[in-house]
Amino acid sequence: MADADAHSLDDIILTRDAALLKDTVREAGALAQSMFRSELRKWTKGASSPVSEADIAVNDLLESRLRAATPDYGWLSEESADDAARLSRRLTWIVDPIDGTRNYLGGHDEWCVSVALVEDASPVLAAIFAPATDEFFFATRGRGTTLNDKPVRATRGSELDFARVAGPKPLVERLKPSLGEIKLHRRIGSLALRLCRVAHGALDAAFAGGNSHDWDLAAADLIVQEADGRMSDLSGEPILYNRREVAHGVLVAAGRERHAGIVAHFRNRPLA
Repeated sequence: MADADAHSLDDIILTRDAALLKDTVREAGALAQSMFRSELRKWTKGASSPVSEADIAVNDLLESRLRAATPDYGWLSEESADDAARLSRRLTWIVDPIDGTRNYLGGHDEWCVSVALVEDASPVLAAIFAPATDEFFFATRGRGTTLNDKPVRATRGSELDFARVAGPKPLVERLKPSLGEIKLHRRIGSLALRLCRVAHGALDAAFAGGNSHDWDLAAADLIVQEADGRMSDLSGEPILYNRREVAHGVLVAAGRERHAGIVAHFRNRPLA
């Protein structure tokens, strides 16, 4: 009985946090949209990563809303200083205020606000909002994925139509090296949206190169999984979040059968 009560309590918390997440991400998306295609202060962090005052403003909004409502949760964001206290928290928000900043600053539509709630190492709630194209993806662990409140799912089957595959071309070409020149789906500058395109069947598969981080992936991961897809590294191992190291290697997302075939291929032909 105690276990059942604990599970019920978790469901209540999950429902409460889902409502909080939806409202907050919509508000953050509206703020980002209001600053889109305007004159913004911008700079470069690290070697080549662009950031703008819009990234910071959206991050500040998300942090103020989410952390005020859930003060016991951890926080990991691309635009916040990392706080090691998150490592001891059962629940942690993982945030990319604007995924696809280059697209955003270039005036292109493919960018989004991406937020996940992670329990231990796995996402349990996810919201990705692309205001410029009016796409709101949402997933709750065990309850499916919706796009604008309508259920979606990844495509079935194991075949590979390369025009419906997105990712680094040299990597994808390793799937069928005998084919010669392969025509891929056009580049999608937001990694989170690239992965979400698998969840609603616009892509059959999507790859991430070896320079992604928790904030790029956590929300899209759950969105793909709850759409009857799979997302993992090339050996098939699941991605673990809210660890001390938040960078990840090469990853693939696809519907279940297709994902299994791609993983089997790379197990037999691992990257050097």
